[in-house]
Amino acid sequence: MTAFIARRFGQAIVILLGVTLLTFVLLHLIPGGPARGILGPRATPGQIAAFEQETGLNQPVIQQYLTYVGHLLRGNFGYSYKLNESVSSLLAQDLPKSLALVGPPTFLAVAIALPLGLWQAQRRDKLDDHAITGVSYVLYAMPDFWLAFILIDVFALRLFWLPPDAPATGTWLAAFTDAKAMILPWATLTLVSIAGFSRYVRSSALDALSQDYIRTARAKGARRGRVMRKHVIRNACIPIITLVGLSIPVLLSGAILEEVVFNYPGIGLATYNAALVKDYPIILGTTVVYGALVVAGNLVADIAYAFADPRVRLA
Repeated sequence: MTAFIARRFGQAIVILLGVTLLTFVLLHLIPGGPARGILGPRATPGQIAAFEQETGLNQPVIQQYLTYVGHLLRGNFGYSYKLNESVSSLLAQDLPKSLALVGPPTFLAVAIALPLGLWQAQRRDKLDDHAITGVSYVLYAMPDFWLAFILIDVFALRLFWLPPDAPATGTWLAAFTDAKAMILPWATLTLVSIAGFSRYVRSSALDALSQDYIRTARAKGARRGRVMRKHVIRNACIPIITLVGLSIPVLLSGAILEEVVFNYPGIGLATYNAALVKDYPIILGTTVVYGALVVAGNLVADIAYAFADPRVRLA
């Protein structure tokens, strides 16, 4: 198991270095060069030369990359001259808000999708299975922002039950102190996540129910409930480990479209606004963070999968 984890850590480090190299290349592909892209088109040649001297952009490319990686290791993701604050402080301020937005729906979706998928597997090809499958396909295929618009139109603009916007001020605690304003954002993410998770659980449970050890257990007289508890549930839950692991980047980076639709001040909305005004330090800084979170999510999923299924680490 130790060797398996060490190999996965090594792969993660190599991929993460690739992400930093790609981001560094993107920085130097900015039209007019990184200095003009960051300072803006009105910057004078003297200002550009002074900026390059201050930030080391006049050094050899290899030295620039090593300096860039060193800054990232120290938590320095750049500085936004448009907002007059460091990208690190922006991440520290907005990442917890995104976690408050995406975290509760993810846990709620898993708690609902597991029993729902198992129920469908036991009721395969029955009327309720077909009904749930149809609704799941619709939600799974529907874009997140479109479902958000539908919920806003029905519950905010027609019925006037809920506000159309999420809390726009305060810290991440505002998501819980003003929970009424978070119902629509949480409902959007929960419904979409349930549709995806339940489909995987159902397929995995059906695959487990067709295995020889299940038929053997039934032949020995084991009741259906015992077979589900002892043999099916653990195997059916394995795909969820991968899905939850891959959800870690979303948990910490936020759902960009939902934050834009509901005007929620998380890191997703900050990235969107930075793209509109060409605030390259924020865009590149969040790109590195998103890439690191994807790598971390895959690493956590691989390790958790190995604990849940010994065949993975033995292979």
